[in-house]
Amino acid sequence: MKSMFKPLGAAAFAASIALATFPLAARADAASDALVSRGAYLAKAGDCIACHTAPRGKPMAGGLPMTTPLGAIYTTNITPDPDTGIGRYTEEDFARALREGVAKDGHNLYPAMPYPSYAKINDDDMHALYAYFMHGVTPVKQANREPGMKWPLNMRWPLKIWNAVFLDKGVYKEKTGKDVAWNRGAYLTQGLGHCGACHTPRGIAFQEKALDESGSAFLTGGVLDNWFGSNLTGDHNTGLGRWSEQEVATFLKTGANAHATAFGSMTSVINNSTQALNDTDIAAMARYLKSLPAAGGNGNPPYSYDPKATKVTLTRPAATDSGARVYAAFCMHCHGIDGRGFAPMLAPLAGNPNVLEKDASSLINVTLNGTEDLVIQGVPAPYPMPRYAPVLNDQQIADVVTFIRGSWNNGMPAVKVEDVAKMRKSTEAAR
Repeated sequence: MKSMFKPLGAAAFAASIALATFPLAARADAASDALVSRGAYLAKAGDCIACHTAPRGKPMAGGLPMTTPLGAIYTTNITPDPDTGIGRYTEEDFARALREGVAKDGHNLYPAMPYPSYAKINDDDMHALYAYFMHGVTPVKQANREPGMKWPLNMRWPLKIWNAVFLDKGVYKEKTGKDVAWNRGAYLTQGLGHCGACHTPRGIAFQEKALDESGSAFLTGGVLDNWFGSNLTGDHNTGLGRWSEQEVATFLKTGANAHATAFGSMTSVINNSTQALNDTDIAAMARYLKSLPAAGGNGNPPYSYDPKATKVTLTRPAATDSGARVYAAFCMHCHGIDGRGFAPMLAPLAGNPNVLEKDASSLINVTLNGTEDLVIQGVPAPYPMPRYAPVLNDQQIADVVTFIRGSWNNGMPAVKVEDVAKMRKSTEAAR
């Protein structure tokens, strides 16, 4: 990393030697505004604020509940408050927490904190992040909440074994034969962006089945916290196979394009993270993602649009076709009789990768609970998806999602009412 100081002769040289002998925390005190600003940019790339800020809570003070198979856990206070936050962390402590999932006092963090991804962060970026969290974040005195897990599930010593088996501690190493943009995109996607934490399926021990493109499961989609993180490979139906690099970049920058609109957890990523990245980094991520070969998918032939049968059904919905009647009453005015919506303002449903996914979790969830507003450059999206849980029962939700999945040549199977009931119960408990 280039020096932050201009050469000023012997006095400056002596001062630099003295600075080099200071403890790491003291060195962070000398952080320049430029270093703190760079750390703030990197923290946005890592979307730290989304997980470490509770609804109506103070930024980075923690307390956000996260649902896991073992019970609820709560994100921690990562402000520089010395008593309840990370104010007493040295840079070494900070780096160990991010890369190895070990707190200053030695206890292991749950891998809901994406340290397997943050392990790839290089030293210069780690230094800038530390400067930002110590000098650019307002301290908040707020005690951390204990996990909602009962003994023995709350024991942390098994995490040492988990780390030994599943954690790769190496920082990202550039791939030979790949250009600068590809490597930058891979670094951001695999590391700070921790895209695999939501978009890669997990194994029986809650580990990501792959951490980079060398694993066939990488970014093929996965269920997490009642949402299905979509396939980001080149699959034609459920992935990015039909998207251009520019369309991927547009989605990361604005949360919408001709193919889909962000919802659920991805809304928070767009709002707090990717829209703040510069065009060079966005283009690099798009380059990397579009390089991934097709994997996962629904096993169906490549999607092709066919509106005929659906238009006939919606013109005069049969008395027995509950899904068509619900769609005509609640959905058609936004998503259209042709299923193409009014992209990018209103998402298409015909050929939408989320509709074509085998796992219907996200469709059920967003129909029940709607989604928070996309806010781009301070302007909320004009037509957010509303919440239908109060007005439609489980059978109606199942019927309309089944109708959508089977219409416009989407060709996906029916949704069970039991799956809707389960999702309603789970999401109500988390509210």
